[in-house]
Amino acid sequence: MQRAHNFCAGPCTLPTSVLAELADELPNFNDSGMSLIEMSHRSADYDAVHSETLDLARRLFNVPSDFSTLLLQGGATLQFAMIPMNLLATPEAKAAHIVSGSWGKKAFADAKKCASAYSAWSGEDSNFTTLPTMADLNLEDGTRYLHLTSNETIGGIRFNDFVDPGVPIVADMSSDYMSRPIPWDRFDVVYGGAQKNLGPAGLSVVFIRSSLLEEMPDTLPDYLSYKYHEPAGSLANTPPVFAIWATGKVMKWMEASGGVEEMERRAAKRSAMIYDTIDASDGFYTNPVDSAYRSHMNIVFRLGSEDLEKIFLAEADKHDLRNLKGHRSVGGMRASVYNALPTESVQALVDFMGSFSAQHG
Repeated sequence: MQRAHNFCAGPCTLPTSVLAELADELPNFNDSGMSLIEMSHRSADYDAVHSETLDLARRLFNVPSDFSTLLLQGGATLQFAMIPMNLLATPEAKAAHIVSGSWGKKAFADAKKCASAYSAWSGEDSNFTTLPTMADLNLEDGTRYLHLTSNETIGGIRFNDFVDPGVPIVADMSSDYMSRPIPWDRFDVVYGGAQKNLGPAGLSVVFIRSSLLEEMPDTLPDYLSYKYHEPAGSLANTPPVFAIWATGKVMKWMEASGGVEEMERRAAKRSAMIYDTIDASDGFYTNPVDSAYRSHMNIVFRLGSEDLEKIFLAEADKHDLRNLKGHRSVGGMRASVYNALPTESVQALVDFMGSFSAQHG
């Protein structure tokens, strides 16, 4: 079959080789006579898949030994509440938040419901088109951690590096997960939903500094406590079996393809192809983001009118260029170029953008 060029912001494009493996193994896993998603999560077959996925996540992302790895349901959104509930256990503890876009705003709103949190910087006045330097942050005394969203999926903006702010960083990396190395010594928690860059929906991957577990309260409901999940190896309850299975296969594909460093190189190449097309269009296409903070995963752009954007989307669909419509909250276009998206798909997009601007410019 002819595969569409899929620029969906989530769920993400997956490697065709992984999809083929899943299709082949789904009816009869490991000659068991049943599917993996039909058998017990306590079985030897599933335990091997689960353990391999945990090992792959640590190895691929070069996670230090003093971090624990958790595979949890609920996506990144559940972590917006779990993190402050677990890390801000004392009345005087508080969290600083960088409100850099829609997801940073949601994380901050949920944190305030659970514990003491404040905004150290907000990009709302700039319509979320730029990011702060560490000198721009207003950190209060007694701040336990600084929460940031490494890449804003909707706004197409990202932190290029992670300068030490003087307090531990907690990062939602959902939409650029495992697409670049990170300096682990500056982080206490790294988390994200798998469905934007690693696998299908239904799973969040959480890395947490192990020493923090001892400080966490015993008063939380079980599922909301990291202390409940960590000793059980993320098997305290029935896990999202299919999402873990598929994500493990994607990570195995990433490792065989060159690892996180190669994912970073590919992301820079793919995004540059689109930004170069935008910048060379004499204003036919525009990108609102400060060029210093342009996302390598979610490229947003506008055309001269909404009517022209509708024509663009209709014509793109005829060329099998799918899911280019921007988020409903901001409009415009958005091309998400996650780890598994072939460079050939990006080439097809920039070729189309060039011909469309020539025809309608």
